[in-house]
Amino acid sequence: MFSLSAVTVVGSLDCWQKRRDPEKPLLPIEAKMQSDRDVTKQQKLEEMDGPTQEEVDALHWFHVITFPNGVKTRGEKGGGELSQRAEAEVIFRYPVSGKTVLDIGAWNGYFSIEAVRRGAKRVVALDKPSWQNPALQGYKGFSLARRYLAPSIVPVCRDLMDLRSDPVGKFDCVLFLGVLYHLKHPLYALETISDITLEHLVLETHIDMTEYDRPAMTFYRFTPNGKGNNWWAPNVKCVIDMLRAVGFSRIEHVAHPLHPNRAFFHAFRHG
Repeated sequence: MFSLSAVTVVGSLDCWQKRRDPEKPLLPIEAKMQSDRDVTKQQKLEEMDGPTQEEVDALHWFHVITFPNGVKTRGEKGGGELSQRAEAEVIFRYPVSGKTVLDIGAWNGYFSIEAVRRGAKRVVALDKPSWQNPALQGYKGFSLARRYLAPSIVPVCRDLMDLRSDPVGKFDCVLFLGVLYHLKHPLYALETISDITLEHLVLETHIDMTEYDRPAMTFYRFTPNGKGNNWWAPNVKCVIDMLRAVGFSRIEHVAHPLHPNRAFFHAFRHG
């Protein structure tokens, strides 16, 4: 039988720490145990606490993102958190669980993180304009959000227009949100995206010329609406016809839940 004294001698690291002489130097194995314990504690604190509000406020944010400790970014996106939640319900109306997802124009990564949260098997966030813009510092915000909320996301700093010469692979689902009207060559961009979409494209864009019954698109560059690198604004018929032209067989138009001058489109490779 084990004696009571023998059982008392064998205890947890916490018990050992309370009993040891604090003036006595740690043995190497004791120091290693203490170091491992401290590292684990710090990792848990980081996972639970997230960044400080000061750390978050030092960066420019487009999306409103809430960290596990309650710290929230001051995103400039119109409609804020309410708009983002409403958009997410439209974007992910077709489940992405178990699928591969590419988020083009990820910026701070809100919808990349949402794809992970909804069970996507692999998520790649692609951006370059906002990530390399010194005023926006988009990658710093993305990196912080990824660290605390979805570390499995694969970041790729690459321009959409370079994907033919420098590909990132093919994906079950591609998110293309708020990017189309910033591009000089929207039809070429859609052709590129079609080539890397295996099943489903989700497109969101600003729309204009809605009073026209036929496909039409406004050229914005040298108008007041051209600020912020805005080039084109299509109407709904134009977007649908462009998506058909690049190879999508079934297209669903969904009105934006909050903004009448914006629209969503779900485009499928196969009917």
